Amino acid sequence: MDRHRARGRRARPSRRKPLLYAAVASAVLVGATATGAVYMKAQAHDGPAVVSSAASASPSSSPAVNEEASVEPVAEPSVDRDALLAKALKSVTVAAGAKTSVAVLDVDSGESAAYGDAAFDTASIVKVNILAALLLQAQDADRHLSAREKTYATAMIENSDNASATALWASIGRADGLGAANKRFGLTDTRGGDGELWGLTRTTASDQLTLLRQVFGDESELSAASRSYLQGLMGGIETDQRWGVSAAADDGSRWALKNGWLARSTTGLWDINSIGRISAGGHDYLVATLSNGNSTQAKGISLVEAVSTAAVSAFQDTAEG
Repeated sequence: MDRHRARGRRARPSRRKPLLYAAVASAVLVGATATGAVYMKAQAHDGPAVVSSAASASPSSSPAVNEEASVEPVAEPSVDRDALLAKALKSVTVAAGAKTSVAVLDVDSGESAAYGDAAFDTASIVKVNILAALLLQAQDADRHLSAREKTYATAMIENSDNASATALWASIGRADGLGAANKRFGLTDTRGGDGELWGLTRTTASDQLTLLRQVFGDESELSAASRSYLQGLMGGIETDQRWGVSAAADDGSRWALKNGWLARSTTGLWDINSIGRISAGGHDYLVATLSNGNSTQAKGISLVEAVSTAAVSAFQDTAEG
C-alpha cells in the first residue's frame, strides 16, 4: 500500500538517506565480520587464520558484532587407539623369535584397537569358533543341541578336550562348515585347518575380536540363548587353564575365556593364544591375544598375559585422562 500511495505524491528530498546509507554500511561491516569469523573457524584446524581487511576494520565494541564473530569450541580430534596400543606394547619384552598380536574392544565405549595383522595358528581357541558354528547350524535347523553335542561342547570348552573338538569339527562339516559360519559372523581372515587338523586353523587377532563380538554382543547371528550358553561355558574354564587374557581383569571380577597352546613338532616352539571377555577399571573389554615362537609354554603364557594387560591399560589410561 505504501508503494502505491507514493506514486501519487511529489517526490521530496528525504532526510532518511544518510541514515539509510549508515545502516547499509553497518550491515556490510557486520556481514564482513561474520564472514571473517566463519573463515577463521574454517582455518582453526590448519593453522593461523588470515583475516580480511573488512573483518579487521569492524568495530569490536559492538555487541552484535561480537556475537556474530564468536567461534564455537572445536571438538578434540578422535584418539588414535591403534597408536596408543602400539605405544603401550613397547613396555612388553618379546623374546627373540617370538611374535604376538592383540585386538581389544572397550564394550562400553565401542572403541577398539589392534596391533599386528599377521595370521597365527589357533590351537584350541578355535573351539569357540567350532561351537559357535554348531549353534548357528542348530538355529538354522530350528533345533536344540542334542545331549551328546552338549557333552562334547562342555568338555571341549571347559576342559579343552581334543577328542570332543574332533567330533564337533566333523559335525559342523570341518573347514567348509566353519568357513560358511564365519562368512555370516564377519570373519574374513580365518581359514580352517586341513582334514581333522582343526588346531591348525589360521586366524588373526582382529578376526578373533569379531568372533568375540558375535559371542558377547547383542548384534549377532547367534541367538540370545546360544550366546548365553557359550558364555557360560567360557566362564567355567578348568582351574589350571585360568590364565591368559584374564590376567588383565580386576581381582575378583568375572571373566570368560578360552586358551590355546600347541608345541610344534618341527621346532619345539610354542603357540600360545587367549581370547575372552574381562572387566577392568569399571569397563568390560573383549580381548584376543595371539603368539607363536615361544621357547616354552610358561614363557608364552607370560607373554600373552603381559600383552593383554598392557593392551587393556592403554584404554584405561586414556579413559581416566
